[in-house]
Amino acid sequence: MTSDGRTETSREAREQRFAPQMSEAETLMWHVEQDPWLNPSGGSVTILDRPLDLDRFRRVIAHAVAAVPRLRERVVPARTPWSTPLWQPDREFDLSYHVRAVALPPPGTMRQLLDVVALNHQDPFDRSRPLWMFIVVDGLEGGRGALVWKEHHVVADGIGQSRLAELYLDRERDAPSTTDVDLDAVIAGANIKTEGGPGSALDIPLEGIRTLAHLVRAELTLARRVLGELALWGADPLRAADAARGVLGTVQHTRTQLLGSSERPGGSPLWRRRSRHRHLEVLRVPLDAAHAAAETLGGTVNDFFVAGAIDGAISYHRQRGASLEALNITFVVSTRDDAAIGGNAFTPVRVQIPAEPLDTKERFHSVSARLSARRGEVHGAGMLSGLAVLGRLLPASVVTGAARSQAAKIDFATSNLRGARSTRYLCGSEVLESYAYGPLAGTAFNLTAMSYHGSLHLALFVDPVAVSSPADLRADMEAAFGRLMDAGGMLL
Repeated sequence: MTSDGRTETSREAREQRFAPQMSEAETLMWHVEQDPWLNPSGGSVTILDRPLDLDRFRRVIAHAVAAVPRLRERVVPARTPWSTPLWQPDREFDLSYHVRAVALPPPGTMRQLLDVVALNHQDPFDRSRPLWMFIVVDGLEGGRGALVWKEHHVVADGIGQSRLAELYLDRERDAPSTTDVDLDAVIAGANIKTEGGPGSALDIPLEGIRTLAHLVRAELTLARRVLGELALWGADPLRAADAARGVLGTVQHTRTQLLGSSERPGGSPLWRRRSRHRHLEVLRVPLDAAHAAAETLGGTVNDFFVAGAIDGAISYHRQRGASLEALNITFVVSTRDDAAIGGNAFTPVRVQIPAEPLDTKERFHSVSARLSARRGEVHGAGMLSGLAVLGRLLPASVVTGAARSQAAKIDFATSNLRGARSTRYLCGSEVLESYAYGPLAGTAFNLTAMSYHGSLHLALFVDPVAVSSPADLRADMEAAFGRLMDAGGMLL
């Protein structure tokens, strides 16, 4: 099975979801990064049974760069006020810049590795280069190795990133080694093809024409729909009332996404401060047992995952004597409709979860019902694209200020990814654990779950200024998942 549960597809057969220009949503993520609080980058940390063969890995990544143009492209600013940033080949692409190696000092603990991940994340990308980086890590205790991957969200969302990983993961330890590829020739060829193309002086008028044509088509389509709708009102008097209710519903939904619902503000009294600092904790839960417990309780693995996060967060507050009425969180709904690698197709959804005293089963049912209701309100590409269009029309300072203000009202973000069900290998090393971490984007922490080979790997990526005791929060969540297992008739 692939990272999204589909029938296995060969690397060569995968389509690529990469456009020559950023989407509206990607443009929004690109611009808000000017505020380090809102850093939209994510990544992963992979634990291997032995140190990674660096030379072999570089050959594998060279092949990936040759196969996926986005990995050798940089962002070019928009040339007109109406267009979005472009992608063009990096004429000075240097693989050694994007694939690095470090060694942990003795004793090489997991804590030391996670600190390397967090520190690396806080360094912003060089915006003149392709927006990804690998760090091969040696010296992990027990004779193990690790691979750290950081990637900007404008390149791919979580699913797109998981599918990109297929380019370097194998199903067998003794898979044939990759031969050398003339990456310099690939880069040179790409540069020749784009002379006078996107980003060049000659292309500025063409870009303006393409953008204008897109706007005109959109306006004409809207006009035709409006005229057609008006023509039907005469034959069906109730249609106008239905249309009005639809508009009001859309406005209310937009308002909810921007400002939250009409429910009480809620939110943690402990997690109100924010910073650009980051701290990473990890934990694991047996996947089959989690699935069985969730099914017994009448929900899904995602319900199990979010309910455990909520219960753990409530316990964290209770142990500190902090009053908590409700938690404001977000979860991600994928709007992807293909098996392509890369790209972005998702919308974040806000939901408020009451923090009243409940037993474990009641908490699970409360969370499950609220997630289901909010998920049902997502249609098409969701609200992110629509909000991004408005964001592009406003000054960057206004957009980042509004984004920071709204993010400060969210306690934490969650995301759930499906990974490989069987063992994977990386240049002859077995993948033992694999953790994906998502951006905080101004929240107190992000909890991302990724299933891999029988385990639910959870990465708790924290703003340590907001959450002063990340290790305690991890322990509280571990205990909460244990209670859920017990409630569902399973043992952790």
